[in-house]
Formats: sequence, C-alpha cells, structure tokens
Amino acid sequence: MRTVKFVTLVTVILLSLHVPSYASAADLLQVYHDALSNDSVYASARAGLTADREVSVQGLANLLPAVGITGSNERLRRNDRPSSTANSYALSLTQPLFDPAAWQNYEQSKLSVTASEAVFSVVRQDLILRTAQAYFDVLTAQDALASLRAEKIAISEQLESAKKHFEVGSATITDTHEAQARYDLATAQEFAAQNDLDVKRAALQQIIGKPPTELATLRPGVTLQRPQPAQMERWVDSAEQRNFDVVSKQLSLEIAMRDITRNRAGHYPTVDLVASRSNTKRRDDVVDRDDDGPETSVGVQWSIPLFSGFAVTSRVRQAIALEDKARADLETARRTAAQNARQAFFGVTNGLAQVKALEAAETSSKSALESNRLGYQVGVRINIDVLNAQQQLYATQRDLARARYDTLMKSLQLKSAAGTLQEQDLVQINTLLTQR
Repeated sequence: MRTVKFVTLVTVILLSLHVPSYASAADLLQVYHDALSNDSVYASARAGLTADREVSVQGLANLLPAVGITGSNERLRRNDRPSSTANSYALSLTQPLFDPAAWQNYEQSKLSVTASEAVFSVVRQDLILRTAQAYFDVLTAQDALASLRAEKIAISEQLESAKKHFEVGSATITDTHEAQARYDLATAQEFAAQNDLDVKRAALQQIIGKPPTELATLRPGVTLQRPQPAQMERWVDSAEQRNFDVVSKQLSLEIAMRDITRNRAGHYPTVDLVASRSNTKRRDDVVDRDDDGPETSVGVQWSIPLFSGFAVTSRVRQAIALEDKARADLETARRTAAQNARQAFFGVTNGLAQVKALEAAETSSKSALESNRLGYQVGVRINIDVLNAQQQLYATQRDLARARYDTLMKSLQLKSAAGTLQEQDLVQINTLLTQR
C-alpha cells in the first residue's frame, strides 16, 4: 500500500512539472491571437482580400465619366517664310449611356468581392482549426511524456523490489530481467516522446511566429458537452447552405451566369455621351493673330458591332461551358461539406462515448494495479502481473487524454463544416482549461 501511495505521489509531482503555472501559462485564446498577428498564411489571405476588394471599384469605373485633357505646343519654320507657333488644347468627356457589357462586368466585380470574402472566411476558419490542432498536439505530447516518465519511475521502483526479493530468495532472476526490460523500453519511449513534444512545439511556433510558452491544460475531470443541436441532419443542412466553400462556389456560379450575358453583349450596340472643348492659337513672327477660336461640342456617339470573326459566339459557348463547370463544382462542394459534417458529428459522438469508456477503464486499471501490487507483496501475484497492470494504467491515461483532445477538435471541425465556426468557440473551450 505504501508503494502504491509513493508511485501516486511521484506521478502527481511529475505531472505538475509539465502543467504550466497559472501565472505564466498561455491559453488557447491567447495563442490564437498570436496566430492572427503572425501566421503567414492568414496574412497572405488578408492582403489578398484587400486587393480583391478593389475589383468592384475598377468595375464601377467603366460606368463613370472619363475626362481627359490633351494639348500641344508647336513651332513651324520654313525656308523662305517667317516662323510660326501653334498652341492647342482639348478637354473631352465621355459618359457611357448604354453599355450592357460594362454593366455586367460591374455586377460580376461585386460578386467577386463577396466570393473573396467567403474564401477569406475559409482561411480564417482554417487558422482556428490549425491553431487548435497544434495546441492540442502539444498538450497530447506533454501528457504522453509525463505519463511515460511516471511509468518509468514506477517500473524503477518495481525493479528495485524485484532485486530485493531475489536477494532474499523469494523471487527468481526472471522477475528482475522482466522489470529491467520494461525499464529500458520506457527509457527509449521517453526519448521518443521528448522528440515528439519538440516537433509539436515547433509546429505551433510556425503558426504563431515565436517559441510557445507553457500552455494551459485541460482541467482534471473536465466534462465534454454533446453537440447542439443533437440532430445530425440539422448540421448537414447547415453545411449544405452555410459552409463557406459552398457559399464561394455559389457565388462563382452566379459570376459564370453573368459572364454569359456579358459575352452576349458583344453583339449589342453601345451609346456614349461625348462632350469636348478645344482651342488652337497660331502666331507668326510678322503678324500676331489668332487663326482659330475655341470650339465646344456635345453629342451622342453610338457603335453597332456587325461581325467579329465569330469571336463573340465562341466566347458565349465558352461561358456556357464554364457555367456548367461552376454548377458541378457547387454540387461537389455541397456533398463534401455534408460528408464532412457527418464525419465530424460521428467523431464527436463516438469520441464522447470513448472518453466515457476510457474514464471507466482508468478507474478499473487503478484498482487492478493496486490489487496486483498487494497480491505481489503477499505472494499471490508475480512481478510481470504488476508490470502489466502499470503499463495498462498509463496507456489508458494517455489514450484518455488523446481522446479528449480529439473530441474537442472534432467539435470544432463540425462547426467549421457547418459554416458556424467563430472565435467564440475557442472562448468556450478556453473555459475548460486551467485559468490564471
């Protein structure tokens, strides 16, 4: 019984070494804010969105007046005649009155901006998922390393016990060899776990742009909640309508439909309002006079395309084919979003069941280890029984920690598939972590 208490105390001490102090631990929300500021993928998408928003301004420009001014200064010299100078300027204005192609181009530009915002929302949700996954990967690696170190100390204690029993003749050398083999294996696994933790911390550093500090961990005995609503089909319906990839593909279809109209406008006439004012002054070296005065004109200019080598017809056929492609891409996006929602929902519900089963298994494993240790002390159990019970307990604890993190990730993936994932979801998970 003292041995079991000692092992439990050592385990608590070791785990406490890897649980960040409340004063310095960074929680999930803080890490996400660091990612918002430093992640290069997100920064690239944000700059791309800023650039794409200018498309609508450029589309509107084709419907607004175009104003320009031109001028010239010339000096003319002939062999037997006095030289002369000419100064002229012309101010012109053109305002489209009827231009179907320009109007459709403007409508497409507004849809393109909305589509770019939907794509950016996908990147923002992806950042939430990448940050949470990297965060939980670090916690999983920390838990695995702490568990292996605690198991190694427990095996070390069992090894010393086997040696003492062999010395007094109450056990065979086989017990010592078995414990030594388990100890050596635990040492090798510890090195592997330390390497895995370093790799996971480096992956998180890549996202947040700096070495991560100690991270807040899940509170002991935390209870995970079932997805709300509890009906899978409601999540699937949301995914088919609100998933940002679906929204983006829907907008791409609308753009493709307008592209057909825009290309057909190649057969339509265009009408522009034109106005100009010009003035030319000529002077020579003998007589200073103005030959021409200012002129002002206002009128309507029209243009009717008659034949363009079948280019317009070809572009219309091309646009129709691209519309069919966009429609098929939209259907693919809907099916993919629905499937992702189903998989994530099953992942959450099955994960919750697995967590519950592993919690029961942890309790049973602790009782089994205590029983085997007591049995070993009174001679009804052998050393290998204790070692197996220890291994089962620590493996169960590692599986339990991993199952909790995986379930939390599945809940975020479910909301992402449904198009509802926001920073507030990280705030809710943050309440499950050790707080300052």
